[in-house]
Amino acid sequence: MIVHDFAQQSPEWWAIRLGKPTASRFKDIYTSTGKSAAGADGYMYGLIAEQVAGKQLESYSNEWMTRGTELEPDARNYYQLVRDVEVQQIGFVTNDAGTVGCSPDALGLEIKCPAPHTHIKYLIDRKCPAEYVPQVQGSIWICEADHWDFMSYHPDLPPLIVRVERDDKYINGLSVEIDKFLEKMAIKKALLEAA
Repeated sequence: MIVHDFAQQSPEWWAIRLGKPTASRFKDIYTSTGKSAAGADGYMYGLIAEQVAGKQLESYSNEWMTRGTELEPDARNYYQLVRDVEVQQIGFVTNDAGTVGCSPDALGLEIKCPAPHTHIKYLIDRKCPAEYVPQVQGSIWICEADHWDFMSYHPDLPPLIVRVERDDKYINGLSVEIDKFLEKMAIKKALLEAA
């Protein structure tokens, strides 16, 4: 594990993650049920495009993502208060090879600030939502942790904080799938360069 202490969204942060699979997109490689994801090739071609161009080419944001970014500091402060801990904010973490990475909201913590109806569903389910399992388990893997907390936060509703334990069986499958993904990406990039 290598910690890169850049501010998230800074030019250095964008540069270190350029063309690398990141935990927030592991769901596009490996599903929460332990299967190859259908969108892997599209994600791979996007990463190759970033490597060739030397910059980020696509960015997607919607109102809830923007709102989540704005509310994240409040959520982090709430978490610190109720858990009586001081969290460590870090910019980007890579595996030792520097081939994959994650940008935790804090070390050991993933925060989501969804729409009210989505937050209520999370509160009722009382677990890490399936769509975030690859991201959370991927962060546990990259950061060499035993567990990770998932937090869903809405300022007008009760929060959800659940502990997610390390799932070595899932992480082993994720690791194998990512190795295959990286190998395929290297082959495709070499074909492009040879053309």
